[in-house]
Amino acid sequence: MLLTVLGLSVAACQADEAEQFAYSPTITVFTTEPTQKPALVSRPPAALPAGMVYVPGGYTQIGSDTGLEQEKPTFWVLVKPLLMDQHEVTVGQFREFVQATGYQTEAEKFGNAGVFSDATKQWGLVTGANWRYPYGPKAGPAAANQPVAQVSWNDAEAYAKWAGKRLPDEIEWEHAARNATNSRNLYSFGNDLQVNGKPLANTWNGQFPDHDQQTDGFHWAAPVGSFGTSPLGLTDMAGNLWEWCANYQQSYESLLSKATPLPTERVQRGGSFLCEPGWCHGYRVSGRSSSTPETAVMHVGFRCVKDL
Repeated sequence: MLLTVLGLSVAACQADEAEQFAYSPTITVFTTEPTQKPALVSRPPAALPAGMVYVPGGYTQIGSDTGLEQEKPTFWVLVKPLLMDQHEVTVGQFREFVQATGYQTEAEKFGNAGVFSDATKQWGLVTGANWRYPYGPKAGPAAANQPVAQVSWNDAEAYAKWAGKRLPDEIEWEHAARNATNSRNLYSFGNDLQVNGKPLANTWNGQFPDHDQQTDGFHWAAPVGSFGTSPLGLTDMAGNLWEWCANYQQSYESLLSKATPLPTERVQRGGSFLCEPGWCHGYRVSGRSSSTPETAVMHVGFRCVKDL
């Protein structure tokens, strides 16, 4: 009987091992829900770097059974603790990087970048649009406390390396957006975009692209942190700008089968000020988008993370 019990125990362990794999040095993926999710002893460092928030490690269910097809199927992960920028990298922070390194963004090299026109209701390339002038030179320069936009994935990666950080994998991003507690809320701050009439995110208010009522106070990007913090202490995890993530885009079916993603588009998370549910409800925590790594547009930026 003892041998039988031991045999069953070994078989169970082997089965558990077969149902999980190391997706990255910081993420373990489970192909089926783990039968046990032990609480992790996770403590922040004694001193946090300026402008960063501690994200505890833990188990999170990624995706949404009621979301878009690209958010299915849901699956479980175990994420190691990390540090994340409290807000999107600002124009002022990016300027420090450029001044220190002489870096030239891809939009500057191309001479133009993507801007959505209020007049034509269409996207187009605007000459002179770049991180300094995200909506084009005629719109004037971006303020230092604005989230930097018109940066490609390659630009964001260059900044992250200079800062001694890295871009988050989208799984880490969603883990943080779910407040490292596997919150099943629609947004990082809850299920409602307003509380007592106060907007909690910068999104499109009205029917896109016809009319933006601007009930949140902004038509384009808002200064970082304008809408308070999530329970974890992060800002703008819904709306404002889409945020570049480290990984290539692939379906979750492909990820779970451990297929190598095609090196085409990089993932973006968080939605933007152009999103509204009838067109794009991308500011849900499970929302996903992607673009080619050289693309620069006015509603995409990034934030960084740091390993512990």
